[in-house]
Amino acid sequence: MTGLKARWRRWIARRIPPAAQVQLNQRRIFIMPDRVGAAFGLALVLMLLAAINYENSLAYGLTFLLAAVFVVAILHTYRNFAGLILKAGSSPAVFVGEQARFRVRLESDGQAHQAIALGWPPQALQSQDVPAAGQRECELDLPALRRGWLRPERLRVESRFPLGLLVAWSWVDLDQAVLVYPRPQEGDLPLAAGAGDEAEDEGRRASGQGADDYQGLREYQPGDSKRRLHWKAFSRGQGLLVKDFATLAGRDLWLDFNTLGGDIEARLSLLCHWVLQLDARQQAYGLRLPGLELAPDFGDGHRQACLRALALYGERP
Repeated sequence: MTGLKARWRRWIARRIPPAAQVQLNQRRIFIMPDRVGAAFGLALVLMLLAAINYENSLAYGLTFLLAAVFVVAILHTYRNFAGLILKAGSSPAVFVGEQARFRVRLESDGQAHQAIALGWPPQALQSQDVPAAGQRECELDLPALRRGWLRPERLRVESRFPLGLLVAWSWVDLDQAVLVYPRPQEGDLPLAAGAGDEAEDEGRRASGQGADDYQGLREYQPGDSKRRLHWKAFSRGQGLLVKDFATLAGRDLWLDFNTLGGDIEARLSLLCHWVLQLDARQQAYGLRLPGLELAPDFGDGHRQACLRALALYGERP
């Protein structure tokens, strides 16, 4: 069975190669009777046998009429499916334990497409109607169970329109991937001294604005970070105040993988937690991983670089 599945995957990969955009055509569409269609076909056979046995012209006529409806249904089921365009959308990064969200855009090249269902079995498929010369966007979820790149299996796209006797389907690979960060885990701050630090902290002093030493509250000024707004004071009618911090100079803050104990995933989860905490404080920090060092900095770009390094640690490039 495993060898048969491997052959099927190789064959489908050659017939429908991965691409960010796929348009369904004769080469990419498969069509077969579903359970209802199989029961309908069996009923036609029984009706034909009865018509032959009783030599009844009316039974012959009804049997051939229903058989013609079945053939016409094949053509309309294929026509409803053919020409549909599937495009990969952007997929935001998530943390382990969350649901990874994959966006797929369905577009029509002219005609309308009815009751298009897509998803990853055995999960329930989502159904969409695509208007003529229009588009629909669909969001599909998969659980993120491990860090790194999450690449889903081929996407099943199908339709049973118009009579539900046949199912037209395809397996497409939109070459999508979601970056999964480690699950944040609380713990002691894993500090490591910077290259120019003293053995003791006597030289540390407050110098200018920063995020190390809480100084109190002050009035909000345009340009202040909204993360530092003191909402409790605002709810008490004290006006819009922000938390004021000062930087402790003389020491760089480093998050160092090698200073931690435990297994690899536990270390990465703790580092991930402190990257988020320090970023929320807008405090500069550096990250050291075996074979990689990110200099102390802060901001969205630095946070994303650190989280990406944690997510891809140990994976092949």
